[in-house]
Amino acid sequence: MIDGQPGNTKPFVQQLTRRDWGIILALAAINFLHILDFVIIMPLGDRLMHELHLNPAEFSAIVSAYAVSAMIATLAASVMIDRFDRRTTLLVCFCGFGISTLFCGLAPNYELLLVARGFAGIFGGLSAAAMLAIIGDCFHDSRRGTATGAVMSAFAVASIVGLPAGLWLANEFGRGMPFIAIAILSIPVGIAAAILLPSMKEHTHGGRRSLIRDLQQVVSTPRHLVSFAFMFSLVMGTFTIIPFLAPYMVRNAGRTADDIPLIYLVAGIATFIMLNVIGRVADRFGKRPVFRIMAVLALIMTLTITNLPEISLFIAIVASTLFMIGASGRMVPAQAMMLASATPSVRGAFVNINSAVQHLAMSVAPLIAGQLMGGGESGPLTGYATVGYVAACFSIVSLLSAQFVSPASESLPLELKPKQKPELAAV
Repeated sequence: MIDGQPGNTKPFVQQLTRRDWGIILALAAINFLHILDFVIIMPLGDRLMHELHLNPAEFSAIVSAYAVSAMIATLAASVMIDRFDRRTTLLVCFCGFGISTLFCGLAPNYELLLVARGFAGIFGGLSAAAMLAIIGDCFHDSRRGTATGAVMSAFAVASIVGLPAGLWLANEFGRGMPFIAIAILSIPVGIAAAILLPSMKEHTHGGRRSLIRDLQQVVSTPRHLVSFAFMFSLVMGTFTIIPFLAPYMVRNAGRTADDIPLIYLVAGIATFIMLNVIGRVADRFGKRPVFRIMAVLALIMTLTITNLPEISLFIAIVASTLFMIGASGRMVPAQAMMLASATPSVRGAFVNINSAVQHLAMSVAPLIAGQLMGGGESGPLTGYATVGYVAACFSIVSLLSAQFVSPASESLPLELKPKQKPELAAV
């Protein structure tokens, strides 16, 4: 902790406090619903393609609509986001996310579903950016890997609980029910977040600020631009193949639709455990070396999983699990590295632009995959191996660019600056 005396710095407390875990819990719950809303569309892909008579390009457009809208919204918000309380921003956006997701569940056709996914992307993307800004403001770099790993483990929980439950709801009550359930769950989660999250206005201090100057500071800093390129290539290396993973398993790898929930369940449990381990290991041994290890695993499994012949259920589970551990595991140190590179005074603008960059990749990636792949409504998919090679190229770029991601000189989060009182300085 910082004791508040100039020139007198003590080591930071290594244990997260109860208040810190409350913040992490609230963010993880919001992230769980945000991730589940985004990924549930993918295992429903085969059903949507049948019921709405979609081809691969149309299905990829539904997936991309969410990301395109999120990209536009976060980019537009970057010029003013640092003027508002982080907590208020997150709660308002999460409310909009819940309403939009409800309309996704009620959409009766392709066109309305496309529009509803767009609005869900707007509010979901802004919520995700606000979450990253809160992590950056609340946790010192020495604990940021742990905090990021815990919040990102919501992805694994979504695979363990959310996806199987969502698929069951879709089988029992129709394809829209998973989205309606997410909208209903957003109510208690939003209330809990309002209670657990503190007000965060420190970044707004210092007098009236120029919105354009803040934006110029973000985009003119070479360190920031490197981080944006790093995250773009990383996301492209993942989301070119994820949207068609479940359909490929069913149509090409010889698995049935009933196998998909079990595959996601086992992979999710393993990923949940590993993400928390990876976060702690990254804090102890360094984000960059841990990222490289996980990125190499993800690269190997990318090439493996996109070239699978007909396989047993056991092999499908092992391959999917290793892929998810590698792909999700590399994001933990990567996000921590990215947050450390942000200048704290414009962290909100930085994470919004970074979120826009990531959502740009998330929107472009499935569109590329949709153009490279072929196949009818029920026949085998073609071109998935080519998609895997494209994803592998982006993964290699992320591995190389990780070397140039550097932390900001202002390494302390806003609430840890020495000028503050001692009791406010603990992490």
